[in-house]
Amino acid sequence: MTPDQPQEQPIDRLARGIHIIRDVVRTLTSDAGVYRMLNEKGDILYIGKAKNLKKRVIAYTHIDKLPNRLQRMVSETITMEIVTTHTEIEALLLEANLIKRLQPRYNVLLKDDKSFPYILITKDHQYPRVLKHRGPHNISGDYYGPFANVAAVDEAILVVQKIFKIRNCTDTYFSNRDRPCLQYHIKRCTAPCVKRIDDVAYNDSVQQAKNFLIGKTDIVQKILADKMVVLSDAMEFEKAAQVRDTLKLMTDIQSRQRINISGIRDADIIAIVKKNGMTCVQVFFFRYGQNFGTASFFLAHAHDETESASLAAFITQFYQERPPAPLILMNHDLDDRELIQEALSTLHECKLNLEIPKQGLKAELIEHAVQNANDTIDRKVTDSDNLKKMFEGIQGLFNLPKIPERIEIYDNSHLQGSHACGVMVVATQTGFDKKSYRKFTPKEAATNDDFGMMKEFLHRRFQHKEDWVKPDLLLIDGGQGQLSAVQSILTELAIDVPVVGIAKGADRNAGRERFFMTGKETFQLPIDDPFLHFLQRLRDEAHRFAIGTHRQKRAKAITKSVLDDIPGIGGARKKKLLLHFGSAQSVSKAGITDLERVEGINRSVAQKIYDYFHER
Repeated sequence: MTPDQPQEQPIDRLARGIHIIRDVVRTLTSDAGVYRMLNEKGDILYIGKAKNLKKRVIAYTHIDKLPNRLQRMVSETITMEIVTTHTEIEALLLEANLIKRLQPRYNVLLKDDKSFPYILITKDHQYPRVLKHRGPHNISGDYYGPFANVAAVDEAILVVQKIFKIRNCTDTYFSNRDRPCLQYHIKRCTAPCVKRIDDVAYNDSVQQAKNFLIGKTDIVQKILADKMVVLSDAMEFEKAAQVRDTLKLMTDIQSRQRINISGIRDADIIAIVKKNGMTCVQVFFFRYGQNFGTASFFLAHAHDETESASLAAFITQFYQERPPAPLILMNHDLDDRELIQEALSTLHECKLNLEIPKQGLKAELIEHAVQNANDTIDRKVTDSDNLKKMFEGIQGLFNLPKIPERIEIYDNSHLQGSHACGVMVVATQTGFDKKSYRKFTPKEAATNDDFGMMKEFLHRRFQHKEDWVKPDLLLIDGGQGQLSAVQSILTELAIDVPVVGIAKGADRNAGRERFFMTGKETFQLPIDDPFLHFLQRLRDEAHRFAIGTHRQKRAKAITKSVLDDIPGIGGARKKKLLLHFGSAQSVSKAGITDLERVEGINRSVAQKIYDYFHER
């Protein structure tokens, strides 16, 4: 739009959107399907499904019946895309999949969605191991969960190790042992790697661990009790005492984990609460008669939707990639409950019931979930108020032109120049915005040059100034040197953003930090100043993220094998070579005949491996 052209008024844009939708309706069928509203940039504004596309889409032209959010959506609509489906169930599943993947601006969205951890007992080894697993179930084994958080999984794995002494080491570590490791000595493993237990006894322990994880503790307790009697009769009192202690531990755990709700073994308890402008969904996971924990979720763009509509959006998105429990209890009914129930049953090939209990023990569970959702909102409101006060105080502390809405914190990490990385952490008035965190690997700067790396990372960050939200403050971990490096880049790029360097004091003591700003004297804050504690928290979050990124790079480098660089040697062959020879170094010394003895290695592949090590 040129300066001479009149600016388009909101009412004109709304009329244009209505006109565009009416044009689309003229060519629509009455089939089921999914529709998408797009703006002039091609961004998807909204995704919806319909049993009858023509009837559903025409509703967007009745503007007085739409909430303000959807009125804004209509005013931005320039074009629409339509996909017809055979059934309404297909339309519902496609809609939920697209919303979850594309995150349209005006749909009710499930924010901070994540995969939940499981316990996995593997099947691909003679001696199965127990481990924590997150993500697709693509490893052969039995999965138990979902657990609400990693801490709950870690606790459960520790219990399995203490009671049943199942190994948790990697297969490579297992195959290279010639004596028991620490896990054996602290009585959390029976050392099958060095044959301190026979196959039958170990696999019996694995089976009892599986029974325990699915809630069949009565069976496990009877087996252990019988074993204790046998050992006692044989006068093996020390071993009998160990079994007795195991039984006692199981009884204690069972009393803490088991729930006595009639008719409930596997269920998800879901409650939605709208309060203080927020919409919170609380989920309790019950599996095998045990409480696997609870998780809270906040929905975006749900303030002008009903609880039923918001809950329907949550359920269809939440269960897109994770299997639901056979019973889902809710505190609100859904407009399309039967449709959603049938769609999720079809998607996950299971029988599913969605219920809204009104009385009895199930209703008490729902009330408990509702109370937790209310408490979660109250805590978030308190945290938000405190954060807002902190941001207001930072404006005065650093004499900023306005209250900051986005603070970016930067830090580097390396070990004597190796595995160097830099990170950007983002804090807003609602907390840390982890989706905006970024990692940088130096491409030009020397990896032991902190100043050079900081200049490079900032230069690369502000190449995205059109795509990323502009910060109101940069917080740099470092003193005058880092501040000068950053300031030179901002001057070069003609970017006006306040910068503050925060450096640890003498002996790197927390509480003695000094603050650096261009054109100002260095200053400190009192050790009990709440703003100092807040700034330390921001700095420490960047430090935590940088250290974690550095460790990931280092761990990846450690696990990288020279075999990875041999053409034609993939993961399966590499594993067989390492299991056969014990190490990459032994592979490098092997002859062609020895290499051919490995399963899957023929003469030509053996020649390739031999030539790789002997022609270098």
